[in-house]
Amino acid sequence: MRYPCLARWTLGVLALLLATGTVFAAEPADPPPERWTKQVEAYEKRDAEHPPREGGVVFAGSSSIRMWPDLEETFKSHGALKRGIGGSHISDQIYWADRLTLRYKPSQIVFYAGDNDVAGGKNAERILEDFKRFVATVRKALPKVWVHFLAIKPSPRRENIWPEMARANRLVAEYAKAEPRLTFIDIAKPMLDENGHPRRDIFLKDMLHMNREGYGLWEPLVRKALAEGIKDSGGEAPK
Repeated sequence: MRYPCLARWTLGVLALLLATGTVFAAEPADPPPERWTKQVEAYEKRDAEHPPREGGVVFAGSSSIRMWPDLEETFKSHGALKRGIGGSHISDQIYWADRLTLRYKPSQIVFYAGDNDVAGGKNAERILEDFKRFVATVRKALPKVWVHFLAIKPSPRRENIWPEMARANRLVAEYAKAEPRLTFIDIAKPMLDENGHPRRDIFLKDMLHMNREGYGLWEPLVRKALAEGIKDSGGEAPK
C-alpha cells in the first residue's frame, strides 16, 4: 500500500528544514580525558619534589595557560600555580579537577578553556553548560572559592569561528553577573583591532598562541580581578 500524502508531507517537512537551516546533527562527544594522564602525572611529580602552598591562585585551562611565560613569577605574590593542559576542553578540566585544581585548596581560580571546544564543533550553549558543570564541581568541594573565566580569545588562525566564540563569551558573561564569586574577564576586547579582527602582532607564528605582548594585555585585567576577589573576601591584595 502506498501513502502518497505521507510522502508529500515528508518531503515538505524536509524542504522546510533545509530552507530554515534547521539541523539535527549529533552533538560532538567529549574527547577522552585520559589522553592527558602523563601531563597530570608530570605536575604531580613536580609537586612531590617542590610542594606548593595551599590557598593560592590556580591558573587552570588549556594551552593559553600552559604557554603563559613567567606566569608563576608574574603572580608570585598571589601564590600562583600554572596547571594548564594544552589542547584540553572544559570537559577535561572537570574530569581532572581533583588532581589539577582542587587538591591545592585555592582561594581563587583563573580559568581559560573553550577555545578548543568550539574548534571541535561545540556551540556556545555547550560551552556555557560545561562551564557551569566545572563551577559546580569546584563549588562542591570549595564553596567560597572565586572563579574567574578568561574570555575565549580571538585568534587569526581561528577567526572563522570567532563569531561562535564571541557568542559563548556573551553567555558566560551573563551567567557570571548572576553568580556570587564568579567573574568574567574580558581579555578578548583589547585583542581585536579597530575593524574587529584579531590583532596579528600579539601572536606567535602559528597565529593561535600569544607572544609576550599578548599576555601583557591580559596581566592587568587578571590582577584587577584577583584584587577584587581578595577585597571581597576581607583581605588585602599582595604588593
